Amino acid sequence: MNTPAVSISLSSYGADLVRRRGQGSFIEILAAAGATHIEWREELLTDENPTQLANATQAEGLHSIYSSPMELWLAGQSRPNPELTAALQRAESFGARWLKVSLGYFTDNNDLQALARTLTQSPVQLLVENDQTLHGGRIEPFQRFFTEVEQHRLPIRMTFDIGNWQWQDQSAASAARLLGRHVGYVHCKAVSRRADGKLVAIPPADSDLELWEQLLRHMPHGVMRAAEYPLQGDDLVQLTSEHVGALARLGQSRLESAHV
Repeated sequence: MNTPAVSISLSSYGADLVRRRGQGSFIEILAAAGATHIEWREELLTDENPTQLANATQAEGLHSIYSSPMELWLAGQSRPNPELTAALQRAESFGARWLKVSLGYFTDNNDLQALARTLTQSPVQLLVENDQTLHGGRIEPFQRFFTEVEQHRLPIRMTFDIGNWQWQDQSAASAARLLGRHVGYVHCKAVSRRADGKLVAIPPADSDLELWEQLLRHMPHGVMRAAEYPLQGDDLVQLTSEHVGALARLGQSRLESAHV
């Protein structure tokens, strides 16, 4: 039985530490902790050399996802974000098989054929994520978008961010039921509300892991999943290893029963 792929979003280690150490310094940590994938964060890049990171990652047997904060669709524009081509090229230069972006302002007037032409020019697969915004963090626009994706047979999957639905008071359970079959990558994070009212990502409690287990029932077996919550401590290998193990076990009981 195959163990599900587990990624670590490097933002989990804190922006200051990641910028100070450089994203390449985490490659060995993730490999030693048993992760299978590493998620580069464009907004945290400093002077990293993409080719060196791609080679170092490959040498450790890790696969790469490249995360860009860009929105796929801009307000008032029917064609996809003109930055998409450059983002796909950057992802490829990092050795990434996937580019993760936000949905942005999707409407019925968006040009999916133009998007298809852009995607055929790159080997990198597009992953479109629900973010924390009003326009890009609600279920209904994703339903319409993936209906169009299916009709045009585009090679696009969803990054399902479990925690982000809370920013727009959306039900992650409803989102999983309605969108689960489109998911190719799951961002796992628990969410807490601070005393000042701000929502923040936190590591999961047992109750969160139980919820995530239920959500994954609506998604493809063994779907790739990632930690995107604070991983901070003195022994990052040990800490990361514990969370890699917890995320890898999600959905395993279902996989085991399927093989009985």
